[in-house]
Amino acid sequence: MIDSYSSEDKVLLAVDCIIFGFDEEDLKILLIKRDFEPEKGKWSLMGGFLKKNENLDEAANRILENLTGINNVYMEQLHSYSKIDRDPAQRTISVAYFALINIQEHNEELIEQYSAQWFSIAEAPELIFDHNSMVKHAISRLRYRTSKEPIGFELLPPKFTMRQLQKLYESILDEKLDKRNFINKINSMDILIKLEEKDMSSSRKGSFLHQFDHEKYEKKKAKGFDFKV
Repeated sequence: MIDSYSSEDKVLLAVDCIIFGFDEEDLKILLIKRDFEPEKGKWSLMGGFLKKNENLDEAANRILENLTGINNVYMEQLHSYSKIDRDPAQRTISVAYFALINIQEHNEELIEQYSAQWFSIAEAPELIFDHNSMVKHAISRLRYRTSKEPIGFELLPPKFTMRQLQKLYESILDEKLDKRNFINKINSMDILIKLEEKDMSSSRKGSFLHQFDHEKYEKKKAKGFDFKV
């Protein structure tokens, strides 16, 4: 049976990761400077090839951990890219994933090792191959998911201010939100825990810190709660 496959064409299967982060002001993307041909010295997504002993999700997690040193984060398979000439080196199909990480948690030494750099989405450079299309697709998916699910909290530290939360949603949705309406909307969902602690860096009076209540959200979701920002 296996011998019957010998006459079939062989292609490489790559996995590319679009890694998003948030620095309290802007939505950012993590890119690496490619150190081999083709397109050596140009900016690229972090990627690699599927190994025989792993599935696609495992490959994506391996690639993410190799670059950032972290795992167990929100990651979603995005799309497959199969244009015949997408990689000039060899016939390669790529499956793209996007991941949401807390910038404060990544391993800075690994970032430097791969000559990686965080870029604001609006200032990101041109990328190799079809990676620009992957990023555009990922941003579109992220905006949709964020408007329907509280996945945006994955980009925040465990404790955050309302201002940080609003800036995050403005960065993802690429639009200015009315402060009062946004706060009222979030408070009406009743999925945050308001802490006694304050962030004193923003003003003399400080701003109260909040936490996302995962347990309460899951209970409300089970009863049909509809998350909409």
